[in-house]
Amino acid sequence: MRKFNYLYFIAVLLFFSCRKNTNEPQDSSGSPTPFQVQLPSGFGWKMFSIPSDNPLTVEGVALGEKLFNDPILSANNTQSCATCHKPEFAYSDFGNQFSEGAFGQRGNRNTPALFNLGWNETYNLTSHRWFWDGGKADLEQQAVGPITNPIEMANDLKVMVQRLQNHFQYPGLFRKAFGSDTITVSRVVKAIAQFERSLISSNSPYDQAERRERQRTPSEFRGMQLFVSEKGDCFHCHGSLSSPFFTNFSFHNIGLDKFGADSGLYRITGNPADLYKFKTPSLRNLLFTAPYMHDGRFKTLEEVIEFYSSGIQPSPTLDPNIEKHIKDGGLALNPMEKADLLAFLHSLSDSSFLKVKK
Repeated sequence: MRKFNYLYFIAVLLFFSCRKNTNEPQDSSGSPTPFQVQLPSGFGWKMFSIPSDNPLTVEGVALGEKLFNDPILSANNTQSCATCHKPEFAYSDFGNQFSEGAFGQRGNRNTPALFNLGWNETYNLTSHRWFWDGGKADLEQQAVGPITNPIEMANDLKVMVQRLQNHFQYPGLFRKAFGSDTITVSRVVKAIAQFERSLISSNSPYDQAERRERQRTPSEFRGMQLFVSEKGDCFHCHGSLSSPFFTNFSFHNIGLDKFGADSGLYRITGNPADLYKFKTPSLRNLLFTAPYMHDGRFKTLEEVIEFYSSGIQPSPTLDPNIEKHIKDGGLALNPMEKADLLAFLHSLSDSSFLKVKK
């Protein structure tokens, strides 16, 4: 009788043990595969840092790309991240001064292009890194903004999560990427951030010339020299030629307005010294990312160059490196200098980075 009770006890124990294991998340795919990011030639010695709680994986990047292109993230299933960040235009909204939201609303800032983003978190050591006004500190936080913004995707995060959880495909993809089919806001934005960190542009004609794969044209060469000279004065904000990023990852008032309606970084910090300062964009891929400036006011690069040459406006927080040219109204470039600078800027565009949206 005792033997029977003992065997019965063991059977019951095994039964409940099996039930417990069945209810726990199962990861049939094993651990996610590390995503190998190669440091491009000419990009210095330092690869960008990756958050320890969100390492890049093959499965995570693939999930992030799918989410980035899926209108399921918007309130009315009409708009994805890629609607405004178009892969075929270096993830910009080429041709549109302001992007249109899920319900037809428009903001007052131009959609920035997306590439080489990881280095911003490496070289900008402040908490002001993302958006034109530096409103978010990391890519994960940045990814939440457009989803909930009422003039962009206008969605509720609980609604978004529930849609994804009820989807026939997404729970399995989250299991592959994160080891569990439980979908959370944190995992959604981590996947999108992984995908965004994987977007690296490094094969422009400029890069090819740096690798001795082509020769620069005489005009490109003169424009490059002008870029790093005090006469052209581009390098103070967009970096010297030793930097492949063509931005200093900082914020500047470049003299667009004497007293602008958009206060820029000041909106975040409340510091009067930050009035009208906006994030310095990279000069890469300019051929694919028009219009230009934080408010998309310039349709062409020729207009941008003319502004710096003769249209700079004084204001209390104007960048000192620009203010010194005020007496001439700007850089006062001659027609050849303008043409040469334009040729150099054109050489920074990487057509191999463009990707037709699926």
